[in-house]
Amino acid sequence: MTVADRWNARLSLSFARRGLRTSLARNEHHGPLVVQKALHPEGDAVCQAVILHPPGGIAGGDHLAIDIDAATNAFAQMTTPGATKWYKANGRIASQDVRIEIDDGAVVEWLPLESIVFDGAVATSTLAVDARGGAAAAGWDITAFGRTAAGERYRSGCYRQSIELRRDGKLLWAETGAVGGDDPLFQSPVGFDGNSVSGLMWAMLPAQVDDTTIERCRDARSAGAAAGSLLHGVTSLPDGIVLARCLAGSTEQARAYLTQVWSSLRPVYASRNAVTPRLWMT
Repeated sequence: MTVADRWNARLSLSFARRGLRTSLARNEHHGPLVVQKALHPEGDAVCQAVILHPPGGIAGGDHLAIDIDAATNAFAQMTTPGATKWYKANGRIASQDVRIEIDDGAVVEWLPLESIVFDGAVATSTLAVDARGGAAAAGWDITAFGRTAAGERYRSGCYRQSIELRRDGKLLWAETGAVGGDDPLFQSPVGFDGNSVSGLMWAMLPAQVDDTTIERCRDARSAGAAAGSLLHGVTSLPDGIVLARCLAGSTEQARAYLTQVWSSLRPVYASRNAVTPRLWMT
């Protein structure tokens, strides 16, 4: 495979706190992976970076790498303007690797819109977060298998994913998984139970989350979802790790649910109410 057959793109971002303002101190890219402009929709304290991938999707053979560093007391939020599309691979593996490093007192939010795994995609997605001292982080992953609105099922291919959360170099939580096309898990009651969308929100806080906050997270549900149409649960683990999971029939349901969980957790890890990015409304 030649270079012309694939995109090999890298984006490196650094955020720094200067007085009351978090700024995008470094913005370097190679290939079609960019941040056009740093935004401050919540005021000076929070710097929002909208990550763009102009080709519109990740095809077989493409490799995307995103490196994010947040200096002491910075507050950075990453999101995307649209869904990440994993295209049919034609036998080639596509990948996206995200690495986030957070200094003491900083906060990073990784909140991309959903990923859509097309039929025939062969893809690998990795996320590694390393917090130092009293840093905090939160993020989510919403994955739709197949384009159900177009009547497409995820019949062939393989989607692999891994997430690792560390503090001061110590591994606190990790998860790896692989889902193949027409995997029996899609219909199994101990798997997707007939759903095509999975959602996971993770948060790592410097201290254990109180029971009242966990109960508020557990009370969340997707707005407008019929009773029983959304499967969800919240787990509080040692070392300040909180996980919220859901299975849904649509990405809208999953995002609405995870947004409610985020709204309960953000005042705890960031001392700020959740503000939904306007970008998600367009």
